[in-house]
Amino acid sequence: MAKLHSFHIPVMGIGYTIDSPVKVSHFGIDSVISLVDDILMEKLRKMYCEKFEMPFTEISVKIKDFRAKRITSYLNMVNKIAKKKFDDLKSNALDKDTDLSKLLNMLPDGSVIKQKFQNIKTDIDLQEIGNWIKNSLTPGSIDVNIMTKLDKENYKNGEKLPIEFNDAHAALRGYANSDLSSSLVLSAGMSPRLYSYIENFEDFYPDENGQIKKKIALKVSDYRSALIQGKFLAKKGLWVSEFRIESGLNCGGHAFASDGNLMGPILAEFKENRQALVKSVHEILVQALSNKNKNVPSKELPLIITAQGGVGTTEEHDFLIDHYGIDSVGWGSPFLLVPEATTTDSNTIKQLADAKENDLYLSNISPLGVPFNSLRGNTKDIEKMKFVEEGKPGSVCPKRLLVSNTEFTEKAICTASRSYQRIKIKELESKNLPQKEHKLKFDKIIEKSCICVGLGTSALLAHNLDTKIEGEGVSVCPGPNIAYFSKEMSLTEMVGHIYGKSNIVRSNRPHVFIKELNIYIEYIKEKVNEIEDILTKKEQKYFSNFMKNMNASLKYYFDLFSSLNDKFIYTKSRILSDLENSKNKLNKISSKIENLSKKKELVYQD
Repeated sequence: MAKLHSFHIPVMGIGYTIDSPVKVSHFGIDSVISLVDDILMEKLRKMYCEKFEMPFTEISVKIKDFRAKRITSYLNMVNKIAKKKFDDLKSNALDKDTDLSKLLNMLPDGSVIKQKFQNIKTDIDLQEIGNWIKNSLTPGSIDVNIMTKLDKENYKNGEKLPIEFNDAHAALRGYANSDLSSSLVLSAGMSPRLYSYIENFEDFYPDENGQIKKKIALKVSDYRSALIQGKFLAKKGLWVSEFRIESGLNCGGHAFASDGNLMGPILAEFKENRQALVKSVHEILVQALSNKNKNVPSKELPLIITAQGGVGTTEEHDFLIDHYGIDSVGWGSPFLLVPEATTTDSNTIKQLADAKENDLYLSNISPLGVPFNSLRGNTKDIEKMKFVEEGKPGSVCPKRLLVSNTEFTEKAICTASRSYQRIKIKELESKNLPQKEHKLKFDKIIEKSCICVGLGTSALLAHNLDTKIEGEGVSVCPGPNIAYFSKEMSLTEMVGHIYGKSNIVRSNRPHVFIKELNIYIEYIKEKVNEIEDILTKKEQKYFSNFMKNMNASLKYYFDLFSSLNDKFIYTKSRILSDLENSKNKLNKISSKIENLSKKKELVYQD
């Protein structure tokens, strides 16, 4: 059965989409729940069970495998509520001002489903309407996300637990044991041991009809990565049902910069090689399933390609679908301004609505050591600096979800924690560095923020739940695209914007490809500016490859937009002019790299 919508809501932070399926699944909208914070899930499960009069039994940390069991229970509850709301939508089909009417109004005016319902309703054939609803409407998928890097080891009574009790492994088990029929979105790179663990759960294998109850979706940044990971999983009898292509920098949350390869050329490569990808991976899958005595599908399994990162107009949305054959487009950050779809506290909504380009920046606040998109003046950073001013830098680390550093301890601790920063600052003071150098290193230490708590607190505030343990500081991780949306929106408004019924973006917004191009230019410019004296061989190789890819992407865009008609709200002349400006910026960076290389040669000659 075809999906109702051509967009989906990706995972955002830890708490912003934690209960999005409860809000939007009955409207046929797919969304993704983060499985990072089982403590947050347990709090929300209690709240929702009370709201919907469902039985609730607390899952204590004293219970064996409590993390996996909490996740399973939360997902089952979300699934049950979403199904009830979808059943209610179908039952009240003929009433005015119902969710079905709201759903139909959201759909594009040319929607076949929308037109069909209007025709049926005119004839007032109740039986036909019932059959139509049964055969035409589907709820949105309740997908989940596991960030593969967040696979912390866990202990009990001082003893390290087996690997299956690591955070990501337990989250995977929690999802695998749930009632859901949906997709597991794996992000942050390949994890062989976690991928291998998937083999233990039957729901990830095709049944006798070739159907997979729990599908695998991989978030990737290039075709080569997709091919490698797809084949790796296929050798285990596991099919990747979706490759979710995300911009490296024009996105929210953690940013994994590519080596200068941009979205347009990446999408083109997927389009050109899609059938070859399916064929090569499927052949491996069939052999692996046969070797395992599992069900072997009689035909090639379906593969969908989706894209996300910075899309902001219906023209861009339609272009990705029409030109590249994308099956669904992810709309993330703008939905932070839609309380009917995501869970964002009112103060943060206002901050996001007021944010301009300069308020959004690629920060170093993440304890994982990965660049992190952030909003200046977020309340978690204010709270962090207050602790610094009081002489108590760092977080008390109440949840320990991002612990990864073993520089000073046998057990990993978090670089945003008070215990780590106290030791690190003491070490810094013992070096007696010049004041300027000392301050630079001190600021780098205290820059890290407790985002594992901050990214979930907004959900607690929005639902008026207790934040005694977490505090009220909110971390928020929007993509740069949020700068062009300036107000809180209803779900109908947002979806209407996606489908071209209205336009709610600021007029100064650049095309999505141009925006990403310029973000990458600024990124590499800063990298080059960090070089104070001598360019090493490693740096020279990195910059050479990066600039080669950037110039290839630039040429691709010149060729692409020169060949297109004026089908965007941005005229062709404006886009080509923007590209020319970007070309000039790249040339200046290339010149600086060349000068640094020459300087190096002079040093070698000396």
